[in-house]
Amino acid sequence: MSDTGERRLADITNENVEAAYARWAPVYDAAFTLVMNPGRKAAAAAVNRLGGRVLDVGVGTGLELPMFDANVRVVGVDLSEPMLKIARKRVAEQKLANVEDLRVMDAMNLQFEDGAFDVVVSPFVITTVPDPHRTLDEMARVVRPGGEIILVNHIGADRGPIAAIEALMERRAEKLGWRPQFPWNIVGDWIDSNPAMTLLERRRLAPLGLFTLARIHKSRS
Repeated sequence: MSDTGERRLADITNENVEAAYARWAPVYDAAFTLVMNPGRKAAAAAVNRLGGRVLDVGVGTGLELPMFDANVRVVGVDLSEPMLKIARKRVAEQKLANVEDLRVMDAMNLQFEDGAFDVVVSPFVITTVPDPHRTLDEMARVVRPGGEIILVNHIGADRGPIAAIEALMERRAEKLGWRPQFPWNIVGDWIDSNPAMTLLERRRLAPLGLFTLARIHKSRS
């Protein structure tokens, strides 16, 4: 599954991410709802087909929470308290009774028991964490055997004008709070190195194929 070519990704820390999303929080919904809405809808649709108890890693302001079916029980976690404050307001205003809890938590150190969830969904998060493999390890640990991990993320272009723009943006990754050049092979190599994990689906999403949905199955054995 590895893509050809290696990239030197920007180093980011939890402190970088917290600071970035404290700045983004007041304008996040206005700035990102439209462009990210197709990805959130695709992730929520995949969750709704499976049902059960769901962990939303990087729930942010909770934009996808109203998209989950009422019978899907959701726990959301995020590193940013300012973002969660908006999510809690959304849950209260829209009376989302299926949202069990929203907590400040590090995606690289999930405070849940092994196999606690039927599904882990994580839209637009894996590009923001300091250690993507450790984050995926944690998602795999807390999802039950037979469950799924559902990711939606921007995957960096290999070539062309978009790749050039991403390279320029990568220099400001610490300020942005995410890595514009994030390559698929970070996820693909992790899947290949974990025999219990199988890629069920990988497809590009609107708008313009900027985002990719991946569904990863955890075997029962």
